[in-house]
Amino acid sequence: MDLANIRTDYCRSRLRREDLLEDPIEQFQVWLNEACSSVITEPAAMSLATSSKDGRPLLRTVLLKGLDARGFVFFTNLESRKARHIQDNAFVSLLFPWLPLERQVIVTGQAGRISTMESFKYFVSRPRGSQLAAWASHQSNAISSRQVLEMEWERLKQKFGAGEIPLPSFWGGYRVSPDSIEFWQGGHDRLHDRFQYVRQTDGTWTIERLAP
Repeated sequence: MDLANIRTDYCRSRLRREDLLEDPIEQFQVWLNEACSSVITEPAAMSLATSSKDGRPLLRTVLLKGLDARGFVFFTNLESRKARHIQDNAFVSLLFPWLPLERQVIVTGQAGRISTMESFKYFVSRPRGSQLAAWASHQSNAISSRQVLEMEWERLKQKFGAGEIPLPSFWGGYRVSPDSIEFWQGGHDRLHDRFQYVRQTDGTWTIERLAP
């Protein structure tokens, strides 16, 4: 396969300064709504980049489960590798790869734990099987086989029966409070449109066009 000759010329749309809302969260919501209305699988999927204490980066895909003026929310095991990274270095980056729309959004900011009440509210909304999975999986730890995981899931299913499944003490959410958000729209002849919102010390945002 000749990877050098795999080419796509982006010509779906343009992005102009006058198209942008002044608030990047509101602008993101517009693009998210359009992604949800398109053929994109998992439009709320985002790549989350963290780094270890010694500066080694790691990337994985998680799901956006909350969005408001404060930032972007996701949930995870609080003893997972990503949680350990965030404890050591709260600066993270998010990437929304909406390639069928020839778009991507890049977020940088700091991740912080949300309240237990917020985590509980989301946890009880999850399907019962997913609640059990949160208990069964010691996320990021090595296991000998899938059977071990499935047996633990079945054990917990029997343990909790038809009753309420409590929120695990080791499970919760993080909110990424953005300091920059970049909107990227693919352009003809690789002349892509890129606009970056940067948060100022007074909480306002500036918008600048970036070279592709």
